Amino acid sequence: MASDVQTEVGRLADEAIGMLQDRAEGLLDFSPASLHVVEEILEEASRFRDELPEAQITAITQRVGCYILEIAHRQFGGQFFWHQDLGAPILVTGEPKKHVALATWAKVRSRIAGDLGDNLPFFYEGFAARAATAPAGTHALYV
Repeated sequence: MASDVQTEVGRLADEAIGMLQDRAEGLLDFSPASLHVVEEILEEASRFRDELPEAQITAITQRVGCYILEIAHRQFGGQFFWHQDLGAPILVTGEPKKHVALATWAKVRSRIAGDLGDNLPFFYEGFAARAATAPAGTHALYV
């Protein structure tokens, strides 16, 4: 199951680049720094939120969310799983000593809705700091 989720996350992350490449001007490179470009694009999209069909919002949410998960996977490794309660993929890093997980779809959807508090680079930095420095026994989920 995890490999199926990993395949799907990778596919959707690649589709995010295809979807955003014109606006991103080639700056989406799966680096944490590229999240500033993603943030700018979603801030712009949020201004047109009421004009976007729900299917398009869902497509953007899933693809951009998977792009963020793939950034984290490339930086920290880990395994992808489907989280039933969230209805979304998550990345779990640090196993077996610690468990630091990342879920992104809700955060991206909220950002598209215009919530400035859901700043994606800030969110990712918080996760990355915890994934890098959490002591053994940590069990955390970033949503």
